[in-house]
Amino acid sequence: MRLIVDGSGAADPTLVGHKFARQDVMRRAGMPVPAFFCLTGAAFAETAGAATAFPGLDAGTSELIAWASANRDRVRGGEAPAGLARRVLTAFDALAGADGLVAVRACVVATADGAGEDGADDPFAGLSDSYLYVGRDAVLARVVDCWASAYNPEAVLYRVRRGLDPAAVRVAVGVQRMVLGTRSFVAFTRDPRTGADRRVIAAAHGIGEGIVQEKADIDHFFVDGATGEIEVDAVAKTTMVGLDPERPGAGPVTLPVPADRAQAPVLSTAEVRELCALAVTVERLFGGPQDIEGTITADGEIHLVQARPVVLDHRAAGPEVPWTNHNLTESFPGLTSALTYSQACVFYEMGFTDFYRRMGVSAASLRRDRHHLRRMIGYLDGRVYYRLDAWFALHGRIPGFDLMRPLWERSLGLTERTGMPRERTGRPWPRVLRAAPRLALLLARQPRETAAFLRWWDAFVADSASLDGQTADELIVRYRHMWAEAERRWGTTMVNSYFGLAVMAVAGVLLGRWTRDGAALLPQLVSGGRANRTLAGVRSAIALAELVDGRASLRRAVLQQPEREAWDDIAAGRHGADVAEAFARHLARYGDRALHDLKLEVATPRQRPWMILSTLRPFVTQGLTVAGSEADERRAAAEARRTLRESCPNPARRAVIGVLVASLRFFVRAREDTRFCRSQLYGISRDVLWRLADRLVAAGLLDEAGDVAHLRVEEVLGAFDGTLPDAGLRELALRRKAELAAAADRPGLPAYFTTPAGVPVAGPVPRPDAAAAATVAGDGVLRGLASSNGRVRGRARVLLDAAVAPETCADRILVARETDPGWLPLMMVARGMVVERGSLVSHTAITGRLLGIPTVVAVAGAATLIPDGAPVEIDGGTGTVRLLSEAEFETLGE
Repeated sequence: MRLIVDGSGAADPTLVGHKFARQDVMRRAGMPVPAFFCLTGAAFAETAGAATAFPGLDAGTSELIAWASANRDRVRGGEAPAGLARRVLTAFDALAGADGLVAVRACVVATADGAGEDGADDPFAGLSDSYLYVGRDAVLARVVDCWASAYNPEAVLYRVRRGLDPAAVRVAVGVQRMVLGTRSFVAFTRDPRTGADRRVIAAAHGIGEGIVQEKADIDHFFVDGATGEIEVDAVAKTTMVGLDPERPGAGPVTLPVPADRAQAPVLSTAEVRELCALAVTVERLFGGPQDIEGTITADGEIHLVQARPVVLDHRAAGPEVPWTNHNLTESFPGLTSALTYSQACVFYEMGFTDFYRRMGVSAASLRRDRHHLRRMIGYLDGRVYYRLDAWFALHGRIPGFDLMRPLWERSLGLTERTGMPRERTGRPWPRVLRAAPRLALLLARQPRETAAFLRWWDAFVADSASLDGQTADELIVRYRHMWAEAERRWGTTMVNSYFGLAVMAVAGVLLGRWTRDGAALLPQLVSGGRANRTLAGVRSAIALAELVDGRASLRRAVLQQPEREAWDDIAAGRHGADVAEAFARHLARYGDRALHDLKLEVATPRQRPWMILSTLRPFVTQGLTVAGSEADERRAAAEARRTLRESCPNPARRAVIGVLVASLRFFVRAREDTRFCRSQLYGISRDVLWRLADRLVAAGLLDEAGDVAHLRVEEVLGAFDGTLPDAGLRELALRRKAELAAAADRPGLPAYFTTPAGVPVAGPVPRPDAAAAATVAGDGVLRGLASSNGRVRGRARVLLDAAVAPETCADRILVARETDPGWLPLMMVARGMVVERGSLVSHTAITGRLLGIPTVVAVAGAATLIPDGAPVEIDGGTGTVRLLSEAEFETLGE
């Protein structure tokens, strides 16, 4: 029985797995692969022993996790047999020397038919553990850890999902000489989405884990296979992953990129061409498209550490239209009605027309681009998507967008490149310099413009507090007047977002250069300052909860009575006139804020005021207070200032950072204030349209008022204006209602996809198996964007919709695909938040900082990979989410 191989046999995937077999093939072909040896799957079987009785492929998630955790702990508790241990150490000395370092990686070995991790049918699993910078004293322990990773809960769940027996798995362990690279790359020999003859390279300073775990700032290079033309998408680089000489025992850690390397592309043109030539050689060697990982040492030598097949999306080549709902699902999650979509079209066209006008885009350009303005968002299979070619065409008119584009893309959560419009060539600075005086004046006027906007809007809202008694014509006049006024004012809100993005970019770069903690410090520094309207709404609700908690009879009514019954008593003054007045004031100010409050088909407290009682209940039971909320925010702000002083001792630099942070805090507050105004804008529109719906029902044009959701706004108004081409509203609404119901039975579209250009966008769109594609990194940790500092453990509360009682989320880690302001009641009682979508300026991230709870956004596949009720640990400072075993959870505690 062969337990260790380092030459003959290393190319056999049934002994060492495809990962190491492919490396052996490459090194035998003369390619630059660091030396390694392998412990075969037989060594695992002999040492780890048989797993305990498997509960079966149909077992529940909790039972599977318990089985996996028990077996992982069982293997971790063992050690390599003495004879095998001696052979490993002897091989280590020959490979790296007694003082050398190695990488220790696990790989599931192939079955007799060749199936297995990194094989042609399963090239993306990546669920086994890897360890870097391992010394002689730790190598045996890391080998055992790799064996134990056969039973990582996420690996077991993944194999069960694919119909494989987790108990039959055997793990090989590769021990490879550690190459101390200064730069790393991942290269695809073909475009992984279209199969086009184009090399795609992602490169970063430091080691490759920074790329695959998205912890480093990454440059992208796209090389046309036919012409060799190179397209470079370079970013300002502040963060990398590597070995800290001052903490060599810490393994891979996040480090700042040296200032002299921050701006230049990670790879030179010559290096890109050399990598492409190497990639083509690897592709020919294995007879198909490959995903290659490697590192580059300080002397410029390239070393390959992995190659695996690429699964391609074999769609016809040709021009493509890119679509995404990254970030948009905060506003319009899931299925959305025709009424909401039509209103959103109006909002985007009128708001961005004013925005572009304010940014200096000429009236002539806006007329030429009117077709783009009318298709900024699309409606595909009942869901709302950005049409990105329109956005790039329109934003491209803004002076300086060429410089802002990478940051704007990241703010949307965009990492995909297929079908994306190419960046314009040429030098953007002359255009920026010509526009600089006007942009500087615009920036200086933003505080005043924002204040004027808020005064105008508050006056309009006060005048629209009650629409009772108004005729249909009066309602329509009010609606059209509101949107006509918004058309010439709402661009102010978008100017704030644009400048805020620019300030955030500058602040992130300077923090990366001047502080030890880098850009990760920014979310902490932004907290504090004057409360925005969203936070004011939360504190208003907490104040109501304090009022309820202080009166025994009112407390019993809110906690025990049916909501409608309790509300009727409150509104009638049966608990006191002061209580009725307090609730009325809250509703008048915050009654349009609710779950999915931009969806016109969804009710808010403006229509159903008793809804606020479900929000208050957990606040009452937890004893939350306004004073406590304010104190928590002050403590967080003080801690951020203390961290900045320690991380950046230079007072002049701190002053510059302070100015930028204050400016960013203004823009973040302005963004949240005006997002609140947007909720009210949609709230008044909802009130008007629902009242008109009642009249349509009375006239026999609709079966029920809720069917108005399946009409477009102009169809509703046209029924009263006399502008409809036909009177078949009832049939139209019923047909769309049935279509939306059918869409609900189909899987959701991916967050990013493309469609062929120039053809109707009405056919089926490819739907990849999201559950199979979502995986955990090799170290068993999910990674996203660090958004609100702090580390916390707890049980996951996985929600695809926020229509649950807030108390069910109390003291849980909230896990969701996306959130909107209506999730606030759930966020308020949660211990932490993990969300699949979002950015540093998304609602989730901002709310997490305001509430002072650890938050990680942009965690791909979180709602799929984290089972409901599973114990997890999240670190909002590093952006990591770790699934815990029950034993770990009990030992570590909450």
